[in-house]
Amino acid sequence: MSSDKSKPSILNWASENGEFKRKPSAFRNWITTEPDAKFSPEKDRYHLYVSYACPWAHRALIVRKLKGLEDIITFTAVHWHMLDMGWRFATPDEKLPGDNVTPDPLHENFTHLRHVYFDSEPDYEGRFTVPTLYDKKLKTIVSNESSEIIRMFYHAFDGMLEDKYKRVELFPKDLQPKIEETNEWTYTDINNGVYKSGFATAQEPYEKAVVTLFKSLDRAEADLRKSGGPYYFGDRLTEADIRLYTTIIRFDVVYYYHFRCNFHLIRDGYPAMHKWLRHLYWDIPAFHDTTEFTHIKNHYTKSHRQINPQSITPLGPDPPILPKDKEVAAVEAATRSS
Repeated sequence: MSSDKSKPSILNWASENGEFKRKPSAFRNWITTEPDAKFSPEKDRYHLYVSYACPWAHRALIVRKLKGLEDIITFTAVHWHMLDMGWRFATPDEKLPGDNVTPDPLHENFTHLRHVYFDSEPDYEGRFTVPTLYDKKLKTIVSNESSEIIRMFYHAFDGMLEDKYKRVELFPKDLQPKIEETNEWTYTDINNGVYKSGFATAQEPYEKAVVTLFKSLDRAEADLRKSGGPYYFGDRLTEADIRLYTTIIRFDVVYYYHFRCNFHLIRDGYPAMHKWLRHLYWDIPAFHDTTEFTHIKNHYTKSHRQINPQSITPLGPDPPILPKDKEVAAVEAATRSS
């Protein structure tokens, strides 16, 4: 195991003017079917390190399940607590909700994800992030860029899949331009926008980020209202749904209060988005079964000590997501009077 090296906290990634700046991912290799590929698709060769708390890792878990890769790509979920040493693995005596929240099954003495990074690259100086896609054969990290990991999962392993999973097309050619255009502002303003709001260390960049965030939530609401549903682009589930879902499912339970994104809750301010969200969560196992609210709430409130020094986790909202046939009282009242 390589020696530990000090790394700046995520809370110190703000620039001098107080604006949050996300650092780029460092490992950007691809699994391909090319004859001379260094990383070729093989059953049980690759292992995915994730956190149930992390929206970027959540993308990979959803796609892994949608594409039927559970028996092809193994995974380990880290503990929700992330402090100065970064993501840590659960200890044998800890019992947390969710599948595979265990010690690292590949490296007996590794206590933190950072050790996997240093083992792959001893002089590594980047971030220790999830998802991390690891090659058990070459004993190295393939990628830690979520947007690229999920696209590898789309078709790289199709040769090993049943037809029903081969036919799952999350990035259809006819919708690719629209998906890419939607991804751009969804990532910048919403996925990363909540972090820009929460990790801002000055008033002006916070206000800029949160106003932009809600303008783009309004835009997404308008798109969902006119799509005809139940998905972002009508009757087809695509990458756009996955990338938006992992932020919106966390919005009411942590981003609203913890990151000060408090103009509206999803459940009382965005009816089309709220309907879309609940359809994904309650009707599609790949979304429901990979969403762990205990990890989500505890991670943000107990790991970000510069935001929440006492590590107090609010009890609400309760429930974290409403049933499909229920609305908050104000929305029910407005519906009855309309």
